[in-house]
Amino acid sequence: MTTHAVAAPAEVPPGTMLRVVVDGRGICIYNVEGAFYATDDLCTHRRARLSDGFLEGRVVQCPLHFGRFDVITGQPLNKPCTIALGVYAVARDGDALVLTVPPADAGA
Repeated sequence: MTTHAVAAPAEVPPGTMLRVVVDGRGICIYNVEGAFYATDDLCTHRRARLSDGFLEGRVVQCPLHFGRFDVITGQPLNKPCTIALGVYAVARDGDALVLTVPPADAGA
């Protein structure tokens, strides 16, 4: 696993999300009532960017076909989505949000 400082906490106010790119991988960071979470940014149904969608509480909705996911667990909540999102550890370290992700070549 590798860690990456990706944003300042102030860049992701409560109730918002932010797309970052780590090792060529799009990841979406969410602020749910002051707690930070991170998932893959691409919907598992048709590969739309979730960061272009809508966040309500701990649920992100894809802008393309309105599939919804729990941002804490990555689990799909309704069809057409049936495959979970990858989730990543995100921690606050002073003035930085730090993601822990597998190395880019881990799937090779």
